[in-house]
Amino acid sequence: MNFDERINRVGTHSYKWDTMAATYGIAPQDGISMWVADMDFRPPACVQRALEAMLAHGIYGYYGDDAAYLDAIRWWMQTRHGWTVERNEIFTTHGLVNGTSMCIDAFTAVGDGVVLMTPVYHAFARVIKASGREVVECKLRDSAGRYEMDFDAWDAQMTGREKMLILCSPHNPGGRVWTVSELQGVADFARRHDLVLVSDEIHHDLILGDVKHTAMALIDGIADRLVMMTATTKTFNIAGAHSGNVIIADPALRARFAERMNAMGVSPNSFGLFMATAAYSPEGAEWVDALCDYLAENARVFDAGVAQIPGLRSMPLEATYLAWVDFAGTGMTQAEFIDRVQRVAKIAANHGISFGAGGETYLRFNLATPRAVVVEAVERLKAAFADLQ
Repeated sequence: MNFDERINRVGTHSYKWDTMAATYGIAPQDGISMWVADMDFRPPACVQRALEAMLAHGIYGYYGDDAAYLDAIRWWMQTRHGWTVERNEIFTTHGLVNGTSMCIDAFTAVGDGVVLMTPVYHAFARVIKASGREVVECKLRDSAGRYEMDFDAWDAQMTGREKMLILCSPHNPGGRVWTVSELQGVADFARRHDLVLVSDEIHHDLILGDVKHTAMALIDGIADRLVMMTATTKTFNIAGAHSGNVIIADPALRARFAERMNAMGVSPNSFGLFMATAAYSPEGAEWVDALCDYLAENARVFDAGVAQIPGLRSMPLEATYLAWVDFAGTGMTQAEFIDRVQRVAKIAANHGISFGAGGETYLRFNLATPRAVVVEAVERLKAAFADLQ
């Protein structure tokens, strides 16, 4: 595994690189793409071998006999997260945005409120609105550069129209790994307000440093209203497989979700299942451990550089590879600091406003790229804001 290798992704139909010019006005030839949350690294060799075996066989029919696939998921969750999952609890969707949409469809009705702890992953609000539901934004509290939950304030916001809460755990874009106490607070909040709790844990393998992620399924008193969402795609950089898992222990919730899956004719593609089965293995685990060490050092390098630019503040990352940088201290308008990053530094980063309330002064930077690229991005940012130094 060579995470330092610079791989040219331009011209490969990469959303991250080949739509950067149209989205940001930054040519990929001299720009740095740090927006879409996929990695500029090849997946572990075990995934490549699984695809090569498919290609060698040369027939791409419907996938059947999914026992090995389901057991690979079960092994991973038990071994890496201490969480026991049964085969019949696992559904496979076309990624977790699709999984989120399926949950909204299965467990809410048009006009219902769906609670988000903002700022949070932008696709949640998009699919909620597109489904005819109301986005209810409960703002996270920024406590000295660290997001915290504010249950008292959120309790006061609830009207009774809310039917679902979507939790991002670990948090994207803030990089928080929620504590057991915080997760218990979320469970209690969901019970107080009779909410189905959908816990999106797509980043649960990308933990940096000594903090520990706890699966929401291990929290007391929530099983009868809990939907878990996990995937290989973020962990192993195989997002193009569009494969994710919705895991539901409660029989009643599971039956409602199965009904919607059947009604919509959803079934997985075989490429994603072969890749996931290969990835959830001891070899895949070894690769992830090395990846997390590399990402942690990338985050250290990036944060150290950002800290040298007056007015910029990067939230310390406990998980994910997505740096969340606050530009409020520059005194600039949103348009001004975005212009410096895009036009002067020629870096494409996600606009914080797209993550909802609380994200207005932020940009999100993807650090899952060779370290030399991270170093170059830091130098470009320093140059773009040189007049502040």
